Amino acid sequence: MAFEIKVKKWHAVAAWTWEADDVCGICRAPFDGCPPECKYPGDDSPVVWGACQHAFHLQCIQKWLSSAAEQKCPMCRQAWEYKRAAE
Repeated sequence: MAFEIKVKKWHAVAAWTWEADDVCGICRAPFDGCPPECKYPGDDSPVVWGACQHAFHLQCIQKWLSSAAEQKCPMCRQAWEYKRAAE
């Protein structure tokens, strides 16, 4: 017994997530959410990685670095350097 199914309408749904830990190491907010000083997730609150492999919201690490006497990662205390994009 064979049945034939005809699809009349299709509604696709997608989701995205950052390739990092679940939360920012500074504000502890999820990366797919937004840091305390932003209204919207995504382009308004990008995630950046350091050469040490720790990830933070861009706004959080900028605020951290501007308030610190030394430019160090808040997680491992290595000298902070943004990770270079893969070439």
